[in-house]
Amino acid sequence: MKKIKILVADDHAVLRSGLKMMLNTQKDMEVIGEAATGEESLHLCQELNPDVLLLDLNMPGTSGIEIIPKLKDNVQNTKILVLTMHDEESYLKDVLKMGGHGYILKKAADTALLSAIRAVYRDEIYIDPFMTKHLINQAFQNKDSAKPVNNENPLSEREIEVLQLIAQGYTNKQIAEELFISIKTVETYKDRIKKKLNRNRRSELVRYAVDAGLIDL
Repeated sequence: MKKIKILVADDHAVLRSGLKMMLNTQKDMEVIGEAATGEESLHLCQELNPDVLLLDLNMPGTSGIEIIPKLKDNVQNTKILVLTMHDEESYLKDVLKMGGHGYILKKAADTALLSAIRAVYRDEIYIDPFMTKHLINQAFQNKDSAKPVNNENPLSEREIEVLQLIAQGYTNKQIAEELFISIKTVETYKDRIKKKLNRNRRSELVRYAVDAGLIDL
């Protein structure tokens, strides 16, 4: 089995050690390096070429937010998953605008972190469920003014709702619970959306939702 190569960047050595121990117990993961500063994380990403960078925002010198654009310019293959204590929406917006692939809070369960790592490795966007509650409220407030980009294949109102939830990182089960429909119906809507938009990957659907104004970043 090919393992996900992970670089852990955090200025707290104890946290790095704990994360390394946990991640290395997974059959599909391997921590290949540790960084204590933003600049060190950039240097090690260039040297080790990890699949996923687990990045804290608060580090001495260059912060995590400031280092993301540099990483995007110099290490295109590495997915950036921010692991932070900040649950303010402004931080999430900054990370996504800078090109980060995921955002998860340090208070999240271990299983959520593992899911987040696997999601960004698959080139999906992952947002901590706690943060999506704030974003999804804005999305539904703005849905009436949102217009589909593709005029030949416009999305129905329900398809827009499903796409908004997909873009916020909701799972099929969570979408079903949010919209009071079955998981099978969610899958049907997702298939329709992908065909209408001619986009098959979650990251492509997220980008469409952003460009169409269906979610507010």
